[in-house]
Amino acid sequence: MQGYAIAFNKPYGVLPCFTDRDGRATLADFISLPGVYAAGRLDRDSEGLLILTSDGALVHRITDPRHRLPKVYLAQVERIPDELALATLERGVVLSGRKTRPARVQVLAEEPAVPERPTPIRFRKTVPTAWLEITIHEGRNRQVRRMTAAVGHPTLRLIRIAIGPIKLGDLKPGQWRVLTEEEIRAFGRLTDGRPVTRREVRSKGIRTQGS
Repeated sequence: MQGYAIAFNKPYGVLPCFTDRDGRATLADFISLPGVYAAGRLDRDSEGLLILTSDGALVHRITDPRHRLPKVYLAQVERIPDELALATLERGVVLSGRKTRPARVQVLAEEPAVPERPTPIRFRKTVPTAWLEITIHEGRNRQVRRMTAAVGHPTLRLIRIAIGPIKLGDLKPGQWRVLTEEEIRAFGRLTDGRPVTRREVRSKGIRTQGS
């Protein structure tokens, strides 16, 4: 099998790698496919969509910042952001001396239907929280957390729900599914207008975990 890829719902507390000398939970506790590795990062304390693949061309499509691939997150933040904070996030904030690219940000009217986290967020009765949907087009280190903190609203919980054309959907934490060839080709249309052609995406013989 060559060039296959999967969408994985990474649980909270799982490292986005396959080995850890300290014995912490890793991708190896959920995925046993040969030759795949994560295309991009998703920190240990963050949750949600992670794409793993054996195809270097696809990794490039997903991770190269020149492609400006949209990544969508649900962020639970401290306090209710006002219009100024939202506008600042959308225009871009300066992180380590460099301004982030424009983002799309909206406050959700209702709390999203997300699974309970094994370790609850820190909760203070006097401090309300809000859920934001944030779309960014780059992937700097802990970017969303640093952005919301910069405008005075630290992120308490972060869930990635989409990377380009791939959505988290109804995958439960710890489950994965194989991406279709059409989904792989969609990455090309979103980046430079061409389908991924370096390798044929094959999913024959791979079954979705947890189904």
